[in-house]
Amino acid sequence: MGLTARIRTRDGWAVSHAVVTVADMTGAQVLRAEADAEGTVRDATPMAPGAYTVIVTAVGYAPTASSVIVTASGRAEAGTVTLARQGGTELPPPGPWTVDPVHSSVAAVAQHLGISSVHGRFTEFSGSIEIAPDDVTKSRVEAVIRAASIDTGNGMRDGHLKSPDFLDVERFPEITFRSTGLTATGSDRWTVHGELGMHGVVRPVDLDLAYLGTGPDPWGGTRAAFRATTELHREDFAMNYNQVLQAGIAAVGTTLKVELDIQAVQGESLPAV
Repeated sequence: MGLTARIRTRDGWAVSHAVVTVADMTGAQVLRAEADAEGTVRDATPMAPGAYTVIVTAVGYAPTASSVIVTASGRAEAGTVTLARQGGTELPPPGPWTVDPVHSSVAAVAQHLGISSVHGRFTEFSGSIEIAPDDVTKSRVEAVIRAASIDTGNGMRDGHLKSPDFLDVERFPEITFRSTGLTATGSDRWTVHGELGMHGVVRPVDLDLAYLGTGPDPWGGTRAAFRATTELHREDFAMNYNQVLQAGIAAVGTTLKVELDIQAVQGESLPAV
């Protein structure tokens, strides 16, 4: 019985100094607890079944309030509570940053048979980010992806994707991206304009980028987290293969939804860990 919650920053770091207060519908405080070093709250104080308000505060972060229902067992699970930094987003320190592929993902989703989706990811890639000191919109991003590292969880399908029908990895082993500019769309959001090279074709591509925050890592470094999305049309990159079923439905959709979850480490190289 009691309350459980996980307190995190937007980039997933634990907020170990967070304080959780629970009030009933009359506004009376019924529980106050502090998060542990892992940002976790576990308090065994029993509470009567009903609706409550959970307020989470921490120095340097904007407070947040949400509703929670206490069940007949006397338990309340607030789940993961995300805190935003007070006064807006603190941008990453300027200078070079290196993408950590172990803690990042490059994924794509394509429609399959008109009724479901095929999820794939590239397992080998590298990238660098240069945060401009005076004007963040002058920052730069470069990335290289090994085309042969495509993984959709099906060996036969992966083999087809590596063939000349699609990526043609023997002739075009690398997929490259180089930014050409940034446009701010919010306090922590940008459009990254760039050029994507794939299958021997270079096209302009815009990424919708969200900055999730910066924090320390267990190895003494500093990490910044980003999420970016875009849509690609494979015919733009001369991948025109299509098997059409009897109902006129394409076996594999021509639009790819690309999702990037990136952790970058401050510095020109990754730490040796």
